[in-house]
Amino acid sequence: MKGPLLLILTILLNTQFGGAVHSSCTYSPHKWCSSLGSAIKCGVFKQCLESNFTRSHDSVDKVEVALYYESLCPGCRNFFVFSLFPTWLMLADIMTVTLVPYGNAQEKNVTGKYVFECQHGKEECLGNLIETCLLNMTDLAIPMIFCMESSTDVINNGQMCTKLYKPDLNWGDVMKCVNGDQGNQLMHQNALKTKALNPPHDYVPWVTINGEHTEDLQEKAMNSLFNLVCSLYKGKKPPACGGKQKHFKSLCHNE
Repeated sequence: MKGPLLLILTILLNTQFGGAVHSSCTYSPHKWCSSLGSAIKCGVFKQCLESNFTRSHDSVDKVEVALYYESLCPGCRNFFVFSLFPTWLMLADIMTVTLVPYGNAQEKNVTGKYVFECQHGKEECLGNLIETCLLNMTDLAIPMIFCMESSTDVINNGQMCTKLYKPDLNWGDVMKCVNGDQGNQLMHQNALKTKALNPPHDYVPWVTINGEHTEDLQEKAMNSLFNLVCSLYKGKKPPACGGKQKHFKSLCHNE
């Protein structure tokens, strides 16, 4: 990962999206959300995120990217933070992202309630639940989860990351979902989606493109998801298409 993308990601990770300086903005207002760089320079990154960098584009089907992952898996975190999230930011008008936090977990039905065991312990189960509830509660879940996964403490930064992007979302409501029947059922749905994968997953991060997984697609996604999405999109390519990203080989195998 080189050049402007590295600079942008460094700014994002160091400021948690809050450190843009308005005086550095050299763009006219109608271009503030025209790119990731302009949004950061002009101090409107959060507002642009809320509008999902909306731009008019042709009606060709978007490339569907789904990530099956675990909240504390190092390889999952690296792929999400340094590849999937920046790709989504710059190509949101030609791609969709589905996140399924479950990975190599196991579930048991105990008197009508599901009990989960996670590869990286109870903390990971909690992280999976928090992220699952956020995905069900707000359209801003992806940047919230990025904030969590890019921090040193995924779990304890959940409340801060939620407040950063959606101050009106009560953390108590999030935890009510996490600790209640709703979260239990949502996690069960993640388990069903993961178990339904064809071919079955044997490691995470596990990526599907337009509902399909092959080792070739996985390798291309890990090598440069950005270039893969650009190459698969059938409509007019957006100006952002191009460049390379870091190759991630760290996988959490299903044992």
